[in-house]
Amino acid sequence: MEFMQRNIAISLLILVFGLAKDICFCLRLTEVRIPNHVAKNTTVVLECHFDLNGEALYSVKWYKDGNEFYRYVPRDNPPAQLFLLTGVSVDLLNSTENQIVLNNVTLASTGKYRCEVSAEAPSFQTVSSHGDMVVVALPETDPKITGGRPRYQIGDVVRVNCTSGRSKPAASLTWFINGEVADPSYLRRYETVITGREGLETTILGLEFRVKYRHFKRGDMKLKCVATIAHVYWKSNEESVEGDKQPKPPALESKETLHPNGSRADRQEDSEYDKIEIKKCRYDGLQGKN
Repeated sequence: MEFMQRNIAISLLILVFGLAKDICFCLRLTEVRIPNHVAKNTTVVLECHFDLNGEALYSVKWYKDGNEFYRYVPRDNPPAQLFLLTGVSVDLLNSTENQIVLNNVTLASTGKYRCEVSAEAPSFQTVSSHGDMVVVALPETDPKITGGRPRYQIGDVVRVNCTSGRSKPAASLTWFINGEVADPSYLRRYETVITGREGLETTILGLEFRVKYRHFKRGDMKLKCVATIAHVYWKSNEESVEGDKQPKPPALESKETLHPNGSRADRQEDSEYDKIEIKKCRYDGLQGKN
C-alpha cells in the first residue's frame, strides 16, 4: 500500500513539473516586424516586441548579417549605443527598446536583421528572431514597348519587346493580350542586362505570335506589358492596334462561253422561241392530217 502511494506521489510530481514547463512564465517575443522589401532612400522602422513576464530587461540588441549595430541597455546612461556598420544609419533619437529607425536606406542596407532580447539575472534568458530585408532601387522609367505596328490583319506575325527601366533587383515583366495573360508559348526571354556601378538590371521580354480572329475585340487588339518588383513597384504600358479590313474576294465569273451574237439572256429567249415554233409546227401538221 505504501509502495503504491509513493508511486502515485511521484507520478503527480512529474505531471505537475510537466505542466509547469508547458505554461512557463518566462521571457518571450510577441512580434518582430522586418519589411521584406523597401525602396531605396526611404526611412524604415524595424520593430521588436516582447513580454518579460515578470523578468527584468537586461538588453535589446540588433544585428545585420551577424554584426551588432544597435544595443539598448536600460540601466546604462544613455541606454542606447550604436556600432558603425556599412549600409546602416540609425536614427538614435527615435529608436527605443521596441523599435529602431533606419534613415535613407541604400542597396548596402539589404541583409538579414535579427533582434535579440535578454533578461536580467538570475535567469539571463535570451530569445531572438530574424528576417530578411531587400532594398529596391526603383526604375526611373516606365516599361517600354517596341517593334509594334499600328495595324495587323489575321495571319500577320506580331513581334514586340517590352523593356523595363534599370533597377535592382530586376523587374518582373508580364504580357497581356486584351486583358488576359499571354500564352507562355508566345514569350521570348532574353538575358538580363547589368550596367553601372551599382549593377542595375534591365529586363527584356519578347512577345511573338500569329494573329488570329480571336485576338481582335471589336476590331482592336490591346497589348499590355506590366513591370513589378515585389509589392513596392507596379507600372504598365499598353498599345492598342487596329485590325486591317480584309479585302473582299473578286466575284466568281461563269466559265460558259457567250454567244457571239448575244448574251445568255438572248440565247434563252431564242431557245424559248424555237420551242414555240416547234410546237406550232407539230400542231399544224396534226391539223393537216385531219
